[in-house]
Amino acid sequence: MKVLITGASGFVGKNLQLHLSERKDVELVCFTRANSVTELPVLLEQVDFVFHLAGVNRPQDPAEFTIGNADLTHELSRAIATLAESTGKKVPVVYTSSTQATLDNPYGQSKRQAEQALQAIATSHGVPVHLFRLPNVFGKWCKPNYNSAVATFCHNIARDLQIQVNDPAAPLNLVYVDDVIERFVQLMDGADGAFDADGFATLMPQYTTTVGEVASLIQAFKDSRSTLVTERVGSGLVRALYATYVSYLPVESFTYTVPQHGDPRGVFVEMLKTPDCGQFSFFTAHPGITRGGHYHHTKTEKFLVIKGQARFKFRHMQTGENHELCTSGDKAEIVETVPGWTHDITNIGSDELIVMLWANEIFDRQRPDTYACPL
Repeated sequence: MKVLITGASGFVGKNLQLHLSERKDVELVCFTRANSVTELPVLLEQVDFVFHLAGVNRPQDPAEFTIGNADLTHELSRAIATLAESTGKKVPVVYTSSTQATLDNPYGQSKRQAEQALQAIATSHGVPVHLFRLPNVFGKWCKPNYNSAVATFCHNIARDLQIQVNDPAAPLNLVYVDDVIERFVQLMDGADGAFDADGFATLMPQYTTTVGEVASLIQAFKDSRSTLVTERVGSGLVRALYATYVSYLPVESFTYTVPQHGDPRGVFVEMLKTPDCGQFSFFTAHPGITRGGHYHHTKTEKFLVIKGQARFKFRHMQTGENHELCTSGDKAEIVETVPGWTHDITNIGSDELIVMLWANEIFDRQRPDTYACPL
């Protein structure tokens, strides 16, 4: 399949290019500001699908709204209609309009006129047209200090620059660029279009939040490097915002250090803490060194020896039953501690022992649930 992307060098266009370049069955034809509208008829003859992403949203001269949005789309629509008339080929189009198309301002008017041009060829020539009235789109490669609060907040906070929030309670409707691209590709691959009551293509998920909430979340991502406590970044809006924030990190911030606690036994390093799923850390032990020698009432832990050889000893605090096992970095074997059993770990090898550790709760110095009882 050969695909034409107008606005290929824009924010959504760059993301779409990357996704489609991963497929061997898709050949891309890119239309940018360097191209002329006179090229459109020839380009359309070659392609099977059009993503019309080109547009103008913050020009110096308001007249550019008409040129970059309405006029360009009229020319594209005319070329598609002419092709349909001469060859019968009806090239499907996905168009990125805006929720602002309902507003009576130069930008909204130009986007609405563009919609109307495409709706006209859908009616007159049966061309498949999918019009998306997108809210604020966010994700990697969106230009900061331009027209995206998310991009600006991510860029500035990642660089310790101030952000400006005039009204924290101001509503913000968002869609994530990867979700946008996923729906676009589904349509390209022949999925049925889903439309609202007004005939516009629908997209899910959409997130309703506030400017203040987004700013606070992005600041929390920044702060997690010092607190080590991560936000719940595994799903939904927070997942998408975190991926976006990290994409704005300058290269010198790709790494950061965490506290390392050392004593004659070795070192102990906390890596990551979660709000409700415990924490991750690792420790080392020199040959012959024993660590642990305590029990817990409720806390549980998982140990994974990464390097070296270790002997784990356990004793039941009520019955006195003993248990011993050995494991090493040569075997991916989890050793789990059990409440009510005291336990210790000894380096029985000749090299340094390195052990990864997960505990089901963040260590609380006021309530450590850790009681010394050496074996």
